[in-house]
Order: sequence, then structure tokens, then C-alpha cells
Amino acid sequence: MIVATGTLVWFVFFSKTGITVSPSPSVTASPTVTPSTSSQNLAKPIRVDNIKPDDAIHSPLLVEGAARGNWFFEASFPIVLLDGNGREISQAPAQAQGDWMTTNFVSFEAELLFDYPGTPTGTLILKTDDPSGLPRSADDELRIPIRFVSN
Repeated sequence: MIVATGTLVWFVFFSKTGITVSPSPSVTASPTVTPSTSSQNLAKPIRVDNIKPDDAIHSPLLVEGAARGNWFFEASFPIVLLDGNGREISQAPAQAQGDWMTTNFVSFEAELLFDYPGTPTGTLILKTDDPSGLPRSADDELRIPIRFVSN
């Protein structure tokens, strides 16, 4: 009875004063993450499924993954491969493998051909497509450090 009266008084006090009470962070539910996804992948608008940071790569390089539809323009976006000195050694368009006019994830593929650059490391860059060439707030990119192996 005392607990019920105290709860009622507490409720009336906070509802009359306009003070809102949020649950503590330990009480809020966290999103469910399935084993095939990670919280990092859920927050990013793009993911690469077959290349991880510091993977060893060689030519031809097949890049597979998924990106949200707004990453594409006319069903493609650019992928650039840099050597360890930041010099571009290859570029290719990633092509959507489905309807890209969505905010959902759409699978993509790209194949990059390149000669062994002579540097042991490099960077694979996946960029949002912006045909205007003008800087905009939606510009984004994913950089993946890689290692080269000769064929």
C-alpha cells in the first residue's frame, strides 16, 4: 500500500512539473545482431564481403559486396586502387546486381585489372558516385588497406 501510494505521488509530481524521466542506458534494449552481421556493418551504407583489411590481393581483383541504393548513380559507383605511394593503378565501376533505386542494400560486383605496383601495400577505395564532380554533403568513401602479391 505504501509503495503504491509513493508511486502515485511520484507520477503525479513529475507529470505536473513537466519533467520527463528517461530510462537509464542499462535498461534500454540493444539491437539484435545476427552472427552474419556486425554492428559496424549495420551502421555503414556499404560493405565489402570478399576483401578484409590487410588481405593479400592480385590481379584480376573481384570486389563483391552490397551498398545502399543512394551510393549508386545509374547503377554504378567508382572503385579505385592505389599503390603504397598513393598512385592510382586501377579503376573500375562497381555494377549493381539488382534494382539500385532503393534505400535498401543492393549487391554489387567489380573487377579491377592491374600490374604489380612494386609497393607491398596499397588502398582499395569505394566512393559514392557523384557525376557532377562538385563536393556535396553526401560524398562518402570506404578505404580498405590491402597488401599486394605478385601473380
